[in-house]
Amino acid sequence: QVQLVESGGGLVQAGGSLRLSCAASGRTFSIYGMGWFRQAPGKEREFVAGISWSTSTTYYADSVKGRFTISSDYAKNTVHLQMNSLKPEDTAVYYCAARDTRRTVPVTRAYEYVYWGQGTQVTVSS
Repeated sequence: QVQLVESGGGLVQAGGSLRLSCAASGRTFSIYGMGWFRQAPGKEREFVAGISWSTSTTYYADSVKGRFTISSDYAKNTVHLQMNSLKPEDTAVYYCAARDTRRTVPVTRAYEYVYWGQGTQVTVSS
């Protein structure tokens, strides 16, 4: 099993920045990649950003490209999401996720991630 704990959410004004972190523990050797998803009230959970553990390849949803950056610290089994130029539509609960399967293509579907954090609220005021 892998446990994921997110931190760094909060309230910020439009145009501001936040940095989310996700610390993995347990059977971290089984992780092949990690990702961030978000879910706004009344909406489905959507992919935000992902990173391959072995190649550090990153990929993003079109809605956050150029504004968000995902990065990893393998030594600390931690992944970060730097969010800049935040917009009110970025308001959501953000979830960290990890997958235990090797993929050579971007993994953007929630069902391909088997481990999930508890989520952290991000609220962007206008």
